Amino acid sequence: MDGLLALKGVIVADDGAVAQNPMARAHRDAAILESLANAFDRLAKERCGEGAKLAALLASQIGEVERLVGEAGRLAAAQPAALRARLTAQIKELLDAVPVSEEKLAQEVALLAVKADVREELDRLTAHVQGARALIASGKGVGRKLDFLAQEFNREANTLCSKSTDIALTRTGLALKAVIDQFREQSQNVE
Repeated sequence: MDGLLALKGVIVADDGAVAQNPMARAHRDAAILESLANAFDRLAKERCGEGAKLAALLASQIGEVERLVGEAGRLAAAQPAALRARLTAQIKELLDAVPVSEEKLAQEVALLAVKADVREELDRLTAHVQGARALIASGKGVGRKLDFLAQEFNREANTLCSKSTDIALTRTGLALKAVIDQFREQSQNVE
């Protein structure tokens, strides 16, 4: 503001008729205040409009996160069977006709399945989706909270990708991370 007011010609002292006539001065001051009030009203209206558009965009991104979490859940449900098939094929290839008991194979599959279990991450992502919707619905000073929530979304998506043993689940996790990144960028525009 100081820089703008310091520019030559922005403020010009007019010691003419307005300064000498109290009625003219009062009229000028009233016009300035009315203009300023109109500017503030317009600013508030524009901010409300921008906020509504931003809320719709964030809601859309949250919906996409929710869709991807559902897709990841469906893919993760198939992981134990895929792990078993892959482990069986690898054992056959490595041992080349040396038999491995079904019990031992089942134990190994169970260990791998526990390590690759992403249900906890999916549950947290689902809870974060609900939390984000609640924050947006509240509409009061939620920018920092949404930014923090975006970090939590990202943390869970990273863990999902790192635990994934399936290329389709990894791709879904990467798509999830992309949407979360967009969500985080937009949430930083919210007060």
